[in-house]
Amino acid sequence: MLALLEGIRVIEVGAVVLGPYAGQLLADLGADVIKVEPLEGDIARHAHPRGQGGGALFVNNNRNKRMLAIDLKADAGRAAFAELLKTADVLFHNMRIDAADRLGLGFDAVAAINPRIIHCAAVGFGQRGPYRDRPAFDDIIQAVSGIAGLGTATGGDPRFVPTILADKVAALHAVYGILAALLARANGREGAIKVEVPMFEALAAFLLNEHLASATFEPAGPVGYPRILSPNRRPFRSADGWIAVLPYTDRQWRAFLTEIGRDDVAEEHWFRDPQQRPAHIDELYALVAESMAARTTAQWIAALSARDVPCSEVNSLEDLLTDPHLTRVGFFDVPGGYPEGIARSLPQAVLFEGFEPRPDTPPRALGEDSRAILRETRMPEADIEALIAAGVICAS
Repeated sequence: MLALLEGIRVIEVGAVVLGPYAGQLLADLGADVIKVEPLEGDIARHAHPRGQGGGALFVNNNRNKRMLAIDLKADAGRAAFAELLKTADVLFHNMRIDAADRLGLGFDAVAAINPRIIHCAAVGFGQRGPYRDRPAFDDIIQAVSGIAGLGTATGGDPRFVPTILADKVAALHAVYGILAALLARANGREGAIKVEVPMFEALAAFLLNEHLASATFEPAGPVGYPRILSPNRRPFRSADGWIAVLPYTDRQWRAFLTEIGRDDVAEEHWFRDPQQRPAHIDELYALVAESMAARTTAQWIAALSARDVPCSEVNSLEDLLTDPHLTRVGFFDVPGGYPEGIARSLPQAVLFEGFEPRPDTPPRALGEDSRAILRETRMPEADIEALIAAGVICAS
Protein backbone atom coordinates (compact mmCIF):
# COMPACT_ATOMS: atom_id res chain seq x y z
CA MET A 1 0.00 0.00 0.00
CA LEU A 2 1.32 3.42 -0.99
CA ALA A 3 0.61 6.85 0.48
CA LEU A 4 -0.21 8.70 -2.74
CA LEU A 5 -3.93 9.03 -1.94
CA GLU A 6 -3.53 9.39 1.81
CA GLY A 7 -6.34 11.53 3.22
CA ILE A 8 -8.83 10.54 0.50
CA ARG A 9 -11.83 8.55 1.68
CA VAL A 10 -13.63 6.31 -0.82
CA ILE A 11 -16.88 4.53 -0.08
CA GLU A 12 -17.16 1.46 -2.28
CA VAL A 13 -20.55 -0.17 -2.64
CA GLY A 14 -19.31 -2.92 -4.90
CA ALA A 15 -19.67 -6.63 -5.38
CA VAL A 16 -17.91 -9.54 -7.08
CA VAL A 17 -15.13 -8.07 -9.31
CA LEU A 18 -15.77 -4.68 -10.94
CA GLY A 19 -16.40 -2.59 -7.85
CA PRO A 20 -14.04 -4.47 -5.52
CA TYR A 21 -11.16 -4.47 -8.04
CA ALA A 22 -11.44 -0.72 -8.58
CA GLY A 23 -11.71 -0.15 -4.84
CA GLN A 24 -8.66 -2.31 -4.18
CA LEU A 25 -6.56 -0.35 -6.68
CA LEU A 26 -7.50 2.90 -4.94
CA ALA A 27 -6.78 1.34 -1.56
CA ASP A 28 -3.39 0.15 -2.80
CA LEU A 29 -2.63 3.79 -3.60
CA GLY A 30 -3.34 4.77 -0.02
CA ALA A 31 -6.98 5.85 -0.06
CA ASP A 32 -9.10 5.00 2.96
CA VAL A 33 -11.51 2.66 1.17
CA ILE A 34 -14.57 1.65 3.13
CA LYS A 35 -16.30 -1.33 1.55
CA VAL A 36 -20.02 -1.28 2.27
CA GLU A 37 -21.69 -4.69 2.15
CA PRO A 38 -25.19 -5.98 2.78
CA LEU A 39 -25.66 -7.97 5.95
CA GLU A 40 -25.13 -11.23 4.07
CA GLY A 41 -21.87 -9.92 2.61
CA ASP A 42 -20.46 -9.62 -0.91
CA ILE A 43 -21.42 -12.84 -2.71
CA ALA A 44 -17.74 -13.28 -3.63
CA ARG A 45 -17.06 -14.04 0.04
CA HIS A 46 -18.77 -17.36 -0.50
CA ALA A 47 -17.48 -18.14 -4.00
CA HIS A 48 -15.55 -21.33 -4.74
CA PRO A 49 -12.82 -22.05 -3.91
CA ARG A 50 -12.98 -21.00 -0.27
CA GLY A 51 -10.16 -20.83 2.24
CA GLN A 52 -8.98 -18.67 5.10
CA GLY A 53 -10.49 -15.22 4.65
CA GLY A 54 -13.26 -16.31 2.29
CA GLY A 55 -13.49 -17.15 -1.39
CA ALA A 56 -10.38 -16.63 -3.51
CA LEU A 57 -12.19 -14.05 -5.67
CA PHE A 58 -12.94 -12.03 -2.55
CA VAL A 59 -9.43 -12.38 -1.12
CA ASN A 60 -7.84 -11.20 -4.37
CA ASN A 61 -10.01 -8.08 -4.73
CA ASN A 62 -10.47 -6.69 -1.23
CA ARG A 63 -7.15 -6.06 0.52
CA ASN A 64 -6.32 -2.76 2.21
CA LYS A 65 -9.98 -1.88 2.86
CA ARG A 66 -12.16 -1.48 5.91
CA MET A 67 -15.52 -3.25 6.01
CA LEU A 68 -18.93 -1.93 7.02
CA ALA A 69 -21.94 -4.26 6.85
CA ILE A 70 -25.24 -2.35 6.85
CA ASP A 71 -28.82 -2.78 5.70
CA LEU A 72 -29.42 0.09 3.29
CA LYS A 73 -33.01 -1.03 2.76
CA ALA A 74 -33.80 0.02 6.33
CA ASP A 75 -34.51 3.67 7.12
CA ALA A 76 -32.09 3.57 10.06
CA GLY A 77 -29.41 2.05 7.85
CA ARG A 78 -29.77 4.78 5.20
CA ALA A 79 -29.67 7.45 7.91
CA ALA A 80 -26.45 6.05 9.35
CA PHE A 81 -24.99 5.74 5.86
CA ALA A 82 -25.84 9.38 5.16
CA GLU A 83 -23.67 10.41 8.09
CA LEU A 84 -20.80 8.39 6.63
CA LEU A 85 -21.32 10.00 3.21
CA LYS A 86 -20.68 13.41 4.77
CA THR A 87 -17.10 12.31 5.54
CA ALA A 88 -16.33 10.91 2.06
CA ASP A 89 -14.51 12.24 -0.95
CA VAL A 90 -15.77 9.57 -3.35
CA LEU A 91 -18.75 7.25 -3.60
CA PHE A 92 -18.30 4.42 -6.09
CA HIS A 93 -20.84 1.73 -6.91
CA ASN A 94 -21.41 -0.85 -9.64
CA MET A 95 -25.14 -1.33 -9.17
CA ARG A 96 -27.93 -0.89 -11.69
CA ILE A 97 -29.14 2.70 -11.58
CA ASP A 98 -32.69 1.90 -10.45
CA ALA A 99 -31.37 -0.26 -7.60
CA ALA A 100 -28.92 2.46 -6.56
CA ASP A 101 -31.71 5.04 -6.58
CA ARG A 102 -33.88 2.87 -4.33
CA LEU A 103 -31.06 2.68 -1.79
CA GLY A 104 -30.37 6.42 -1.88
CA LEU A 105 -27.12 6.02 -3.82
CA GLY A 106 -28.10 8.02 -6.91
CA PHE A 107 -26.16 11.15 -7.79
CA ASP A 108 -28.82 13.69 -6.78
CA ALA A 109 -29.48 12.07 -3.41
CA VAL A 110 -25.78 11.70 -2.59
CA ALA A 111 -24.89 15.23 -3.76
CA ALA A 112 -27.65 16.63 -1.54
CA ILE A 113 -25.93 15.01 1.46
CA ASN A 114 -22.36 15.86 0.42
CA PRO A 115 -22.11 18.74 -2.08
CA ARG A 116 -18.39 18.04 -2.72
CA ILE A 117 -18.70 14.33 -3.43
CA ILE A 118 -17.27 12.60 -6.47
CA HIS A 119 -19.98 10.15 -7.50
CA CYS A 120 -18.81 7.34 -9.76
CA ALA A 121 -21.27 4.75 -11.07
CA ALA A 122 -20.07 1.79 -13.13
CA VAL A 123 -23.04 0.64 -15.20
CA GLY A 124 -23.60 -1.92 -17.92
CA PHE A 125 -24.66 0.59 -20.58
CA GLY A 126 -24.47 4.37 -20.89
CA GLN A 127 -27.59 5.96 -19.49
CA ARG A 128 -28.22 8.09 -22.60
CA GLY A 129 -28.77 5.05 -24.83
CA PRO A 130 -31.58 2.55 -25.45
CA TYR A 131 -29.74 -0.27 -23.60
CA ARG A 132 -29.60 1.70 -20.37
CA ASP A 133 -31.86 -0.64 -18.38
CA ARG A 134 -30.40 -3.95 -19.56
CA PRO A 135 -28.78 -6.16 -16.92
CA ALA A 136 -25.05 -6.61 -17.53
CA PHE A 137 -22.58 -9.29 -16.57
CA ASP A 138 -19.13 -9.96 -17.97
CA ASP A 139 -20.31 -12.54 -20.53
CA ILE A 140 -23.09 -10.24 -21.73
CA ILE A 141 -20.71 -7.33 -22.23
CA GLN A 142 -18.13 -9.52 -23.99
CA ALA A 143 -20.91 -10.57 -26.38
CA VAL A 144 -22.47 -7.19 -27.13
CA SER A 145 -19.10 -5.37 -27.37
CA GLY A 146 -17.83 -7.65 -30.14
CA ILE A 147 -15.14 -9.31 -28.02
CA ALA A 148 -16.84 -12.72 -28.08
CA GLY A 149 -17.51 -12.45 -31.80
CA LEU A 150 -13.85 -12.02 -32.73
CA GLY A 151 -13.58 -15.78 -33.22
CA THR A 152 -15.77 -15.59 -36.32
CA ALA A 153 -13.28 -13.19 -37.93
CA THR A 154 -10.61 -15.91 -37.81
CA GLY A 155 -12.81 -18.73 -39.06
CA GLY A 156 -14.02 -20.08 -35.72
CA ASP A 157 -17.08 -19.76 -33.52
CA PRO A 158 -17.85 -16.94 -31.10
CA ARG A 159 -16.35 -17.58 -27.68
CA PHE A 160 -15.74 -15.71 -24.47
CA VAL A 161 -12.25 -14.68 -23.48
CA PRO A 162 -11.72 -16.95 -20.45
CA THR A 163 -11.10 -14.19 -17.96
CA ILE A 164 -13.42 -11.63 -16.34
CA LEU A 165 -12.35 -9.10 -18.95
CA ALA A 166 -15.25 -6.65 -19.04
CA ASP A 167 -15.35 -6.14 -15.27
CA LYS A 168 -11.60 -5.55 -14.99
CA VAL A 169 -11.38 -3.19 -17.98
CA ALA A 170 -14.33 -1.19 -16.64
CA ALA A 171 -12.70 -1.10 -13.19
CA LEU A 172 -9.57 0.46 -14.69
CA HIS A 173 -11.73 3.07 -16.44
CA ALA A 174 -13.44 3.80 -13.11
CA VAL A 175 -10.11 4.30 -11.35
CA TYR A 176 -8.80 6.78 -13.90
CA GLY A 177 -12.17 8.57 -13.91
CA ILE A 178 -12.05 8.94 -10.13
CA LEU A 179 -8.42 10.06 -10.16
CA ALA A 180 -9.19 12.68 -12.85
CA ALA A 181 -12.12 13.97 -10.80
CA LEU A 182 -9.94 14.18 -7.69
CA LEU A 183 -7.39 16.19 -9.67
CA ALA A 184 -10.10 18.52 -10.95
CA ARG A 185 -11.30 19.09 -7.40
CA ALA A 186 -7.74 19.73 -6.21
CA ASN A 187 -7.42 22.32 -8.99
CA GLY A 188 -10.44 24.24 -7.72
CA ARG A 189 -13.45 22.54 -9.31
CA GLU A 190 -16.40 23.15 -6.99
CA GLY A 191 -19.51 21.12 -6.42
CA ALA A 192 -20.25 17.44 -6.81
CA ILE A 193 -18.77 15.64 -9.81
CA LYS A 194 -20.69 12.90 -11.58
CA VAL A 195 -18.68 10.13 -13.27
CA GLU A 196 -20.33 7.38 -15.31
CA VAL A 197 -18.40 4.31 -16.46
CA PRO A 198 -20.43 2.22 -18.95
CA MET A 199 -19.01 -1.28 -19.44
CA PHE A 200 -20.34 -1.63 -23.01
CA GLU A 201 -18.80 1.60 -24.27
CA ALA A 202 -15.54 0.92 -22.41
CA LEU A 203 -15.18 -2.54 -24.01
CA ALA A 204 -16.27 -1.35 -27.47
CA ALA A 205 -13.63 1.41 -27.41
CA PHE A 206 -11.07 -1.05 -26.06
CA LEU A 207 -11.77 -3.44 -28.96
CA LEU A 208 -12.09 -0.89 -31.76
CA ASN A 209 -8.86 0.89 -30.84
CA GLU A 210 -7.17 -1.15 -33.59
CA HIS A 211 -10.13 -2.85 -35.26
CA LEU A 212 -11.98 0.31 -36.36
CA ALA A 213 -9.23 0.32 -39.00
CA SER A 214 -10.43 1.59 -42.41
CA ALA A 215 -13.84 2.50 -41.01
CA THR A 216 -12.01 5.35 -39.27
CA PHE A 217 -12.08 7.24 -42.57
CA GLU A 218 -14.62 8.36 -45.15
CA PRO A 219 -15.59 6.59 -47.28
CA ALA A 220 -15.59 3.76 -44.74
CA GLY A 221 -13.53 0.70 -45.56
CA PRO A 222 -13.63 -2.69 -43.85
CA VAL A 223 -13.23 -2.97 -40.09
CA GLY A 224 -10.58 -5.22 -38.58
CA TYR A 225 -6.80 -5.06 -38.24
CA PRO A 226 -5.55 -7.79 -40.63
CA ARG A 227 -2.44 -8.82 -38.69
CA ILE A 228 -4.40 -9.32 -35.49
CA LEU A 229 -7.17 -11.23 -37.27
CA SER A 230 -4.88 -13.56 -39.20
CA PRO A 231 -5.86 -17.18 -38.42
CA ASN A 232 -2.13 -17.94 -38.32
CA ARG A 233 -1.55 -15.41 -35.54
CA ARG A 234 -1.44 -17.94 -32.74
CA PRO A 235 0.95 -19.85 -30.53
CA PHE A 236 2.96 -22.30 -32.63
CA ARG A 237 3.72 -25.92 -31.87
CA SER A 238 7.42 -26.57 -31.31
CA ALA A 239 9.14 -29.95 -31.09
CA ASP A 240 8.22 -30.26 -27.40
CA GLY A 241 5.48 -27.73 -26.65
CA TRP A 242 4.28 -24.31 -27.70
CA ILE A 243 5.96 -20.99 -28.46
CA ALA A 244 4.90 -17.45 -29.35
CA VAL A 245 6.99 -15.70 -32.01
CA LEU A 246 6.34 -12.18 -33.26
CA PRO A 247 8.73 -10.68 -35.78
CA TYR A 248 7.25 -7.19 -36.17
CA THR A 249 9.72 -4.71 -37.60
CA ASP A 250 11.53 -5.10 -40.90
CA ARG A 251 14.75 -5.88 -39.03
CA GLN A 252 13.07 -8.56 -36.92
CA TRP A 253 11.49 -10.25 -39.93
CA ARG A 254 14.82 -10.30 -41.78
CA ALA A 255 16.57 -11.74 -38.72
CA PHE A 256 13.95 -14.45 -38.40
CA LEU A 257 14.14 -15.35 -42.11
CA THR A 258 17.92 -15.60 -41.85
CA GLU A 259 17.58 -17.93 -38.83
CA ILE A 260 15.35 -20.33 -40.75
CA GLY A 261 17.38 -20.10 -43.97
CA ARG A 262 14.76 -18.22 -45.97
CA ASP A 263 16.54 -15.03 -46.96
CA ASP A 264 14.90 -15.46 -50.36
CA VAL A 265 11.57 -14.34 -48.90
CA ALA A 266 13.13 -11.03 -47.88
CA GLU A 267 13.91 -10.39 -51.55
CA GLU A 268 10.30 -10.73 -52.70
CA HIS A 269 8.96 -7.46 -54.05
CA TRP A 270 5.96 -7.55 -51.71
CA PHE A 271 8.23 -8.04 -48.67
CA ARG A 272 10.37 -5.03 -49.57
CA ASP A 273 7.29 -2.82 -50.01
CA PRO A 274 5.82 -1.87 -46.59
CA GLN A 275 2.49 -1.10 -48.27
CA GLN A 276 2.19 -4.62 -49.73
CA ARG A 277 3.61 -6.71 -46.90
CA PRO A 278 0.49 -6.58 -44.68
CA ALA A 279 -1.50 -8.33 -47.43
CA HIS A 280 0.90 -11.29 -47.12
CA ILE A 281 0.85 -11.55 -43.32
CA ASP A 282 -0.91 -14.94 -43.43
CA GLU A 283 1.85 -16.24 -45.66
CA LEU A 284 4.54 -15.00 -43.29
CA TYR A 285 2.83 -16.42 -40.20
CA ALA A 286 2.39 -19.74 -41.99
CA LEU A 287 6.15 -19.74 -42.57
CA VAL A 288 6.70 -19.29 -38.84
CA ALA A 289 4.31 -22.14 -38.07
CA GLU A 290 6.02 -24.50 -40.51
CA SER A 291 9.43 -23.80 -39.01
CA MET A 292 8.74 -24.23 -35.30
CA ALA A 293 8.41 -28.02 -35.21
CA ALA A 294 12.09 -28.41 -36.11
CA ARG A 295 13.38 -27.37 -32.66
CA THR A 296 12.35 -27.38 -29.03
CA THR A 297 10.88 -24.31 -27.41
CA ALA A 298 14.10 -23.69 -25.44
CA GLN A 299 16.22 -23.97 -28.59
CA TRP A 300 14.03 -21.48 -30.43
CA ILE A 301 14.04 -19.02 -27.54
CA ALA A 302 17.84 -19.16 -27.34
CA ALA A 303 18.29 -18.70 -31.11
CA LEU A 304 15.66 -15.99 -31.61
CA SER A 305 16.61 -14.07 -28.48
CA ALA A 306 20.18 -13.93 -29.77
CA ARG A 307 18.79 -12.23 -32.89
CA ASP A 308 16.48 -9.97 -30.79
CA VAL A 309 13.33 -11.46 -32.31
CA PRO A 310 10.40 -11.26 -29.85
CA CYS A 311 9.45 -14.73 -28.58
CA SER A 312 8.26 -16.51 -25.46
CA GLU A 313 7.26 -19.86 -24.09
CA VAL A 314 3.49 -20.25 -23.68
CA ASN A 315 2.79 -20.40 -19.96
CA SER A 316 -0.14 -22.25 -18.46
CA LEU A 317 -1.88 -20.92 -15.36
CA GLU A 318 0.16 -23.40 -13.33
CA ASP A 319 3.41 -22.26 -14.97
CA LEU A 320 2.85 -18.73 -13.67
CA LEU A 321 3.11 -19.98 -10.10
CA THR A 322 6.77 -20.91 -10.67
CA ASP A 323 7.72 -18.41 -13.37
CA PRO A 324 11.32 -17.30 -12.60
CA HIS A 325 10.66 -13.61 -13.33
CA LEU A 326 7.56 -13.45 -11.13
CA THR A 327 9.41 -15.34 -8.43
CA ARG A 328 12.38 -12.94 -8.54
CA VAL A 329 10.20 -9.82 -8.20
CA GLY A 330 8.23 -11.35 -5.33
CA PHE A 331 5.00 -11.30 -7.30
CA PHE A 332 3.17 -13.81 -5.10
CA ASP A 333 4.68 -12.85 -1.75
CA VAL A 334 2.16 -12.84 1.11
CA PRO A 335 2.43 -9.79 3.38
CA GLY A 336 2.67 -10.30 7.08
CA GLY A 337 -0.64 -10.36 8.90
CA TYR A 338 -2.51 -12.41 6.33
CA PRO A 339 -4.51 -15.38 7.66
CA GLU A 340 -2.71 -18.67 7.88
CA GLY A 341 -3.46 -20.79 4.84
CA ILE A 342 -3.15 -18.00 2.23
CA ALA A 343 -0.10 -19.07 0.25
CA ARG A 344 -0.05 -16.37 -2.43
CA SER A 345 -1.11 -12.77 -2.79
CA LEU A 346 -1.19 -10.51 -5.87
CA PRO A 347 0.68 -7.21 -6.01
CA GLN A 348 -0.07 -3.65 -6.97
CA ALA A 349 1.70 -3.78 -10.33
CA VAL A 350 2.48 -0.04 -10.72
CA LEU A 351 5.71 1.02 -9.04
CA PHE A 352 6.41 4.54 -7.78
CA GLU A 353 9.99 5.56 -7.13
CA GLY A 354 10.53 7.33 -3.84
CA PHE A 355 7.35 6.12 -2.14
CA GLU A 356 7.94 3.57 0.57
CA PRO A 357 5.05 1.08 0.54
CA ARG A 358 3.28 0.21 3.77
CA PRO A 359 2.37 -3.40 4.59
CA ASP A 360 -0.81 -4.57 2.91
CA THR A 361 -3.70 -5.52 5.15
CA PRO A 362 -5.71 -8.66 4.38
CA PRO A 363 -9.43 -8.65 3.53
CA ARG A 364 -11.44 -8.11 6.67
CA ALA A 365 -14.24 -10.18 8.13
CA LEU A 366 -17.81 -9.15 7.38
CA GLY A 367 -18.59 -6.06 9.46
CA GLU A 368 -15.20 -6.15 11.19
CA ASP A 369 -14.84 -2.35 11.10
CA SER A 370 -18.50 -1.38 11.45
CA ARG A 371 -18.22 0.02 14.97
CA ALA A 372 -15.02 1.97 14.29
CA ILE A 373 -16.35 3.46 11.05
CA LEU A 374 -19.61 4.65 12.63
CA ARG A 375 -17.70 6.12 15.57
CA GLU A 376 -15.84 8.29 13.07
CA THR A 377 -19.19 9.87 12.11
CA ARG A 378 -19.54 10.88 15.80
CA MET A 379 -22.52 8.61 16.23
CA PRO A 380 -23.12 7.97 19.94
CA GLU A 381 -22.05 4.54 21.16
CA ALA A 382 -25.57 3.78 22.37
CA ASP A 383 -26.97 4.46 18.91
CA ILE A 384 -24.39 2.16 17.32
CA GLU A 385 -25.26 -0.65 19.70
CA ALA A 386 -28.97 -0.06 19.07
CA LEU A 387 -28.42 -0.46 15.30
CA ILE A 388 -26.52 -3.68 15.91
CA ALA A 389 -29.21 -5.00 18.22
CA ALA A 390 -31.88 -4.13 15.64
CA GLY A 391 -30.03 -6.10 12.96
CA VAL A 392 -29.36 -3.01 10.82
CA ILE A 393 -25.58 -3.24 11.32
CA CYS A 394 -23.42 -6.34 11.42
CA ALA A 395 -20.38 -5.95 13.65
CA SER A 396 -18.06 -8.92 14.00
